[in-house]
Amino acid sequence: MALDRRMTATALGVSTATVDRLRERGLIKPSLALRKPLYPVFEIERFLRETSEDFFVAELRGGAHEPATK
Repeated sequence: MALDRRMTATALGVSTATVDRLRERGLIKPSLALRKPLYPVFEIERFLRETSEDFFVAELRGGAHEPATK
């Protein structure tokens, strides 16, 4: 199963322009087997898993996402 650009954006909760930027940066890779790029569900899941892991590691290392203390 694969999603087109618009559906991928909706699934990720971002704009189609963001999907384009992610593609240009090589962070998410579409299948180019057909005329228009399609994003396999497993590729979207991989992207989410890897970026979630990066966020979690940053949190563990005291990244910028740490809550402010008073």
